[in-house]
Amino acid sequence: MSDIPVFMVANLVVHDADEYRKYEKGFFPILKRFDGEFITFDDGHEHLEGTVPLQGRVIIFKFPSEQVAKSWYNDEEYQALSEFRRAGTTLVSLTMVHGLPPRE
Repeated sequence: MSDIPVFMVANLVVHDADEYRKYEKGFFPILKRFDGEFITFDDGHEHLEGTVPLQGRVIIFKFPSEQVAKSWYNDEEYQALSEFRRAGTTLVSLTMVHGLPPRE
């Protein structure tokens, strides 16, 4: 199952755009280094059902496997960069969603 892609879903509220821009600027080179793929972001998502709506910005990106995603998250350079995200946003959640295994 190590070749099953995973999707990361981040939900955050930006309260200091300048600090968050520092994070965004460094995010994409690190994502690429881990073979990550940016899918989309949305600041105007619509809550349709359930009791806990998402807040602020929703971001979706993808890695080739859970192991790669965890390596990205635990990477020293990424964690150092994350300090700008932590300073400029309130992270509601960061969730890893496993893709479907290949059909046989």
